[in-house]
Amino acid sequence: MKDINSYINDLRRPKLLVHAARHSLAGYDRPTHLARYMPIDPVPGPGVALMKLFDLEREMNDTRLAKTGTYIPSRHIDILVAIMSESQLLRASSQPRLVFG
Repeated sequence: MKDINSYINDLRRPKLLVHAARHSLAGYDRPTHLARYMPIDPVPGPGVALMKLFDLEREMNDTRLAKTGTYIPSRHIDILVAIMSESQLLRASSQPRLVFG
């Protein structure tokens, strides 16, 4: 079983999708974005959110690769933005904090 960091590090997608997602990071609004994909109140922590987002992204990527005509690039980018942002939150929350006093 993979841990979250392995999923993050192993995720490989076309450059155009990744660049579009990076460009959209500044507009990420956690409650709004996550409510689209997981109507859970309150919004789950970054670890739980990431696992759900990875499942959704995998389904979206499978649809992209199948070339069935049902693929929605903007939705895929939106999910990638959420994954990138939640990954940043997870990393920030797990870093040791220095306390001066």
